[in-house]
Amino acid sequence: MAENLSVLVEFSMFPTDVGESKSQYVSKIIDMLDKEGINYKLTAMSTIFEVDSMEKATEILAEAYKQLEPYSNRVYAVAKFDIRKGKKDRLTGKIKSVEEKLGREVKK
Repeated sequence: MAENLSVLVEFSMFPTDVGESKSQYVSKIIDMLDKEGINYKLTAMSTIFEVDSMEKATEILAEAYKQLEPYSNRVYAVAKFDIRKGKKDRLTGKIKSVEEKLGREVKK
């Protein structure tokens, strides 16, 4: 494993057969991330987290599925990965870089 590896993962995961609102199920995943001490950002459309290995990233996604599996026969999931060697703290660093170029803070 590379030193200072940053694995940013943006994902959405929710049961498809439980009605329109998904927030009670998404909250189960967010609770798991909090309890695991994972650095993440929740957005209106997805959750983004950062870890230091692909193995940890896939473990988190598998655990997220385990949070939903008891409630549904069908779970939808999509994930995007940005893997970069020699960097860390990109979850906030990428935003700071844009803010520096703008000379101001962006909406968060």
